[in-house]
Amino acid sequence: MEKNADGSKINMTGNEKTDKSGIRFNYPGNLEERERLSRLLETLGTLYPGVSVALRYETPFQLLVATILSAQCTDKRVNMVTERLFKKYKRPEDFAGADIKELQEDIKECGLFRNKSKSIIDASREIVEKHGGRVPADFEQLLKLPGVGRKTANVILANAFGIPAFAVDTHVFRLARRLGFSDKNDVLGVEKDLMEKVPQEMWIKAHHWLIYHGRRVCRAKKPACEECPLNDLCPKKFLEKIRRPGGKPQTQ
Repeated sequence: MEKNADGSKINMTGNEKTDKSGIRFNYPGNLEERERLSRLLETLGTLYPGVSVALRYETPFQLLVATILSAQCTDKRVNMVTERLFKKYKRPEDFAGADIKELQEDIKECGLFRNKSKSIIDASREIVEKHGGRVPADFEQLLKLPGVGRKTANVILANAFGIPAFAVDTHVFRLARRLGFSDKNDVLGVEKDLMEKVPQEMWIKAHHWLIYHGRRVCRAKKPACEECPLNDLCPKKFLEKIRRPGGKPQTQ
């Protein structure tokens, strides 16, 4: 039986439903909802063909370092830092033996540099000592590395190894709820709903589609709903009005 990136079994019962577009769904949604989600995915794929992870890397290890650095930092800033960082530290062994104060200065622009430098050095040492200097292509083994959570593990599996996984970052979390893929309030719940409602062969692409759409159109503070190509398909869930102190109500 096929398994997801985290080792859980894929729910393939032989009763999968196919909508008009030919996309196969294996969750028990009604026909109207399946067709809506199918059109959403098709439109996103048309809007953002060929998109991929914005972080620049050449090896799974470089992607791991870049992903750790990307916490609360823009991909553009991370790419600026790693361009020179990967010239100075070329292998896991180099990071494993790095002076932590020096590494902190090297990555300071990415923010949270104390925690990030410690995670990178500790993860590098574990990769060298326990995995022969190679990033493991296994979800549970990745989670054991310092500084690696579900999102980072899924990013590595999907982008470095091509293993179906659905990483949920702040953009994916926001859009999955707004577009009606999930009504969960936690990252794991949203991840499970996406894995159930999006066909497995589309997980990696859909992850990137949601990120790009979240950055360009469906922004956190001021979503451009009137300009959005998904406007007619979007239930606009969780677009709650909030009021800033001394300010006007704002959509979030």
